Amino acid sequence: MSDDRIDALAETARNRGLKLVRSRVRTPNKRRFGKVGLTDASGKPVFGMDAKGPMGSPDDAEHFLRNLGAKDWGASLDVAVMPRKRKMKPKPKQEAANDPEPAPKVPPEPKAKPKPKEEPKPKLREAKPGDAKALHELMDYLGHEITEKQVRKNLAALAKLKETPIVATLDKRVVGAIGVHKMTTVHRDAPVGRIPMLVVAKEAQGLGLGRMLVEEAERQLKKVGCKLVEVTSNDRRADAHAFYRHMGYERTSIRFFKKL
Repeated sequence: MSDDRIDALAETARNRGLKLVRSRVRTPNKRRFGKVGLTDASGKPVFGMDAKGPMGSPDDAEHFLRNLGAKDWGASLDVAVMPRKRKMKPKPKQEAANDPEPAPKVPPEPKAKPKPKEEPKPKLREAKPGDAKALHELMDYLGHEITEKQVRKNLAALAKLKETPIVATLDKRVVGAIGVHKMTTVHRDAPVGRIPMLVVAKEAQGLGLGRMLVEEAERQLKKVGCKLVEVTSNDRRADAHAFYRHMGYERTSIRFFKKL
């Protein structure tokens, strides 16, 4: 990304009361090269940051800033606004003694300001059969080749196992999902929980949906007796790995698979 675009992105962040933090790594192909993050005026992470610094892409940071509501960022600016000076109206000429007094002018009623449109709030719920189309699109975005018909069948099977996926919605539209699975093993003293799948639509990233979904999955798995939660994540998804580490997960093993 060019320095001009980074400068423009930093200016956009400042206009919203935030600060753009750029990765100090300057060697291409190295981890965190070209990554950025956002903090508030006090340095508290807002987006794309973990304990080691920036981990988000400039495109995602730009998308996050563009989707901030004017009410949200405008209220956070620490700027004092000086009141405008009222123009002094000229004094009316004194009427002649015999002239009748003019009728007092009635000021017009002030127009009611329209209420600002509220941004839709994300909600979580169990997946329904009618979500098959939206989930198929999310699976395609994640890189899994599966038909909508098979997604619907899988939802029915998971419902019988009481392992229905959790979906995140914005304005009643499914924009994210997470899977939950409980397994009993011979070498553990309690069931092991697994998160086999987590996905958030690109246009909904940066809103905290991933954290909401993971925390809800952990709550449900703990409720059914799990003391440990494992996560499956593809090797090529470095951003996802950084997210899980930020959520407190540690890499402890390597996953192998074989098609049958």
